[in-house]
Amino acid sequence: MLRPTKSEIEAGIIDRAAALFAQHGFAHASLSQIAEAVGYSKAGLLHHFPSKQAIYDAGIRTLREHAEEMLESVKGLPVGRERDLAVVEASVAFAFEQPGISALGNRIALDPDPNDQEMNEIGFIMYEAIGIDLQKLELDRIIRVTCAFSGLGITANLAVRTKQTKEWRASMVAATMNALGHRQP
Repeated sequence: MLRPTKSEIEAGIIDRAAALFAQHGFAHASLSQIAEAVGYSKAGLLHHFPSKQAIYDAGIRTLREHAEEMLESVKGLPVGRERDLAVVEASVAFAFEQPGISALGNRIALDPDPNDQEMNEIGFIMYEAIGIDLQKLELDRIIRVTCAFSGLGITANLAVRTKQTKEWRASMVAATMNALGHRQP
């Protein structure tokens, strides 16, 4: 059996820490809790990351990279069903692959800090990916997107925890598309 690479180990640390940040908030998630969650001593954890802030920053960087990759993948698609489906499928895949970071993104979206420029930029990237024009706000569309992706985030987290990702994937995509206004034939 192959041993995980350093980058795989660090990705696991970041994701598990992000889940703790989502659950407890940055201030209330300790290095000791993170170390315990990943099966390291505090010193072992600090071998990979110099501080709790460095782990958090890596999680936010991963979230931003995901948003940028998703936007890039749909830029050529017109706003509508095909683009929405591509964003939904990419969001489900990300939530299943990196549930902690996905949960952190959801938590921050629920309690936004207007002074957190990095998270605001990530939000704008996500809005652009799903085709929301912030110059022409459409209240119905913003409500649909918010409901759809909030529900997707919660459901993806539950699917991961119950190990039902394969079984739930198609229904999650269909339900999210329905919430966005794209009824299945």
